[in-house]
Amino acid sequence: MMKVLKDKLYLVALAAAAIAGVVGWTQWFAGAPAHSDGAAVTITIPALSAEAKAGQALFEENCMTCHGPHATGSDQGPPLVHRIYEPNHHADISFILAVRNGVRAHHWPFGDMAPVDGVSDKDTLRIILYVRELQRANGIE
Repeated sequence: MMKVLKDKLYLVALAAAAIAGVVGWTQWFAGAPAHSDGAAVTITIPALSAEAKAGQALFEENCMTCHGPHATGSDQGPPLVHRIYEPNHHADISFILAVRNGVRAHHWPFGDMAPVDGVSDKDTLRIILYVRELQRANGIE
């Protein structure tokens, strides 16, 4: 009798954890609705510093195809102006390593990101500066 009760409690706990996971996942991604223009998010575009403008040019040349204009996402890659990529969750080194080595899919259903050939760490830092200015202008800090 005690084993049956333990098994039932285990199943209830497992079901509760699954429900909590689904609810949490839904809440986490609630900020990334699909838009008819292909962007995953709508953002405010700030006046950029000169350094961020240099990063924007590099972003447009190397990242925009997948991550969309102004890092708003596309049907090929996630938005970088999203709370998932806030500095406390994805530090700058995460972006550098992603460009250098690629990334296995883990937050989004877009598949793996390949390394980006021809983009130096210095260029990546400029791109990061651009993305971080966009994030700050949109309340992601």
